[in-house]
Amino acid sequence: AAVPAGVLALLLGALLWAPWRALHGAPLAELSGDQDFQLFLHKNLEFTRKIKGDVATLQRMVCDTFQLCKEEELLLVRQDLGIAQVPLEQCHSRTFQAEACFSQIRDGLRTYHGSLAAVLELLPAHAGLVETLQLDAANLSSNIQQQVEDLGLATVTYPTEHRGPLPAFSSRFHHQVGGFFILANFQRFLETAYRALRHLARL
Repeated sequence: AAVPAGVLALLLGALLWAPWRALHGAPLAELSGDQDFQLFLHKNLEFTRKIKGDVATLQRMVCDTFQLCKEEELLLVRQDLGIAQVPLEQCHSRTFQAEACFSQIRDGLRTYHGSLAAVLELLPAHAGLVETLQLDAANLSSNIQQQVEDLGLATVTYPTEHRGPLPAFSSRFHHQVGGFFILANFQRFLETAYRALRHLARL
């Protein structure tokens, strides 16, 4: 079965954005020359690209099935749904913190793993793709945790408010719009992770 884009992208995103400044105090130049680390980066760059593609496939399905295609037309409805973008501020260049970025990616993948349940309910005919995406997200989160441990980094556990239950959708339409924004947010999350991984692979 094809791997859902969302999950792969998320998982990859977590790996991609992991700050690589410190490896037991090693400078980035030394770390970037490590063959195992480079293999990890390139494999997950491809993995992230695959996940992004699967998420895009689900976005097209939501567009075709519910005629929900343009984000700007749904912003007013979004305000009522309580669906926020998973934070990744620790992964941006100005505030780059290796341990914190890795932790945010890991936690973000877990959040999207749960959020995809709402998409699964909307697209029962494509349950296989959504479930594969959930599995990929879980696996990528585990992979990131393992890489963090291999690098000797200490992870941070963030408050659980970002991983709370999905909002109770008041109508079928709100559920559809909620699914639309879960996928849109997941795609952005993955794109950030992809850029981070690509940047690290070029060092």
